[in-house]
Formats: sequence, C-alpha cells, structure tokens
Amino acid sequence: MSNSSSISHFFLLALADTQQLQLLHFCLFLAISLAALLANGLIISAVACGHHLHTPMFFFLLNLALTDLGSICTTVPKAMHNSLWDTRNISYSGRAAQVFLFLFFMSAEYFLLTIMCYNRYVSICKPLHYRTLLGSRACAHMAAAAWASGFLNALLHTANTFSVPLCQGNALGQFFCEIPQILKLSCSKSYLRELGLIAVSACLTLGCFVFIVFSYVQIFRAVLRIPSE
Repeated sequence: MSNSSSISHFFLLALADTQQLQLLHFCLFLAISLAALLANGLIISAVACGHHLHTPMFFFLLNLALTDLGSICTTVPKAMHNSLWDTRNISYSGRAAQVFLFLFFMSAEYFLLTIMCYNRYVSICKPLHYRTLLGSRACAHMAAAAWASGFLNALLHTANTFSVPLCQGNALGQFFCEIPQILKLSCSKSYLRELGLIAVSACLTLGCFVFIVFSYVQIFRAVLRIPSE
C-alpha cells in the first residue's frame, strides 16, 4: 500500500502482449496521426492564408482544428513511444500534464462545436440578424469564452483529481491517463468530490448536446419551408 506522495511514475495499459503487435499499433497510430495532422494543418493554412475564408464559420473551424491537433498531440505520441520502445511508464508530472491538456482540448472542442451550431442556426434561421449577432468582435469573444471554459474545466478536474490520495498501486487500465482510471486507485471517500464535478460536467455537456439537437431541428424546419421548384 502506497500513497500518492510516494508514487513517482505510473504504468499505462499495454496495447498488445507481443512486440510485433506493438509495432503494428505504432504504425496504425502513426498513420492516423499523420492523416489528422495533415488534414487539420491544411484547414489551418487555408483559413489563415485565404482572405475570402475570413468568415465566422471558417474562423470557428480554424479553432476546432487547433483543438483537434492539441488532443491528438496530447495522447498519441506517448502511446506511440510506448509501443515502439515496449515501455509502459509515464511520470507523475507527465500524467498530470496529459490529464489537463486532454480535458482542456476536449472541453474547448465541445464548446466550439456548440458555438458553430449556433452560428449555423443564426445564418439560416435569422439571416437578417447575422451581422449583428455574429460580428468579428462577437466571434472573437465566443471563441475566447470556449477556450477559457475549457481551461477552467480542465483546471478544476485536474486539481481535484490530483488531490485525491492513492493507495491501490500505480497501474492504469488505459493506454493514456484519464480520470476514471485514476479514481480507481483512490483509497478514500475524497474521490466523491471529483465524481460530483464529473456529474456537473456531464450535465453541462448534455445541455450543449440538447442545444445542438434543437438548433439543427430548427435549421431543418427552416430549410423545408423554403419554396422550391
């Protein structure tokens, strides 16, 4: 039995038992990550260099591509390193950084998806108010709010998770660090605080999902009402 203060490293879940399968996983991860990097890099380059693409929709798409790149670079390189060198170790600070950055980028990405849905809703259902509701200043504020909300959410979860004492070993049942696997190593009731935060985040995520569904229902209704030949 050991507490969290004496744990200097953790063991991630191995993706395969043999070296050959681990090399296969490395190649798969490499191909997927290169494809994602290429696609998102092209989006960022096109939006940044094309002046005719400096519109709210492409501005939010650029931010979404940045979050996608960040989430990939947070988890995939470590998994590729472990598969290539047949290791499972991750340091305590590396675990904290991976948890924070993954939550940060994923939270910001979900908020940006909600904002992009609102952008489509206004452009189709309220076209006369589009320039008023989604000017350049408003778009910058909404994007900043999405990034700030993701940062705050990640900070709260990371700080709360790493304040929980651990005494169930240092082996994580996942190939990257995630909060549920870390809470399984807890030995006290203090993990209930993090479960409460997860419940709040889940409710917020559900609210965003409901808003997205409602917005697209309104978009489809508006499109179906358009007279056509």
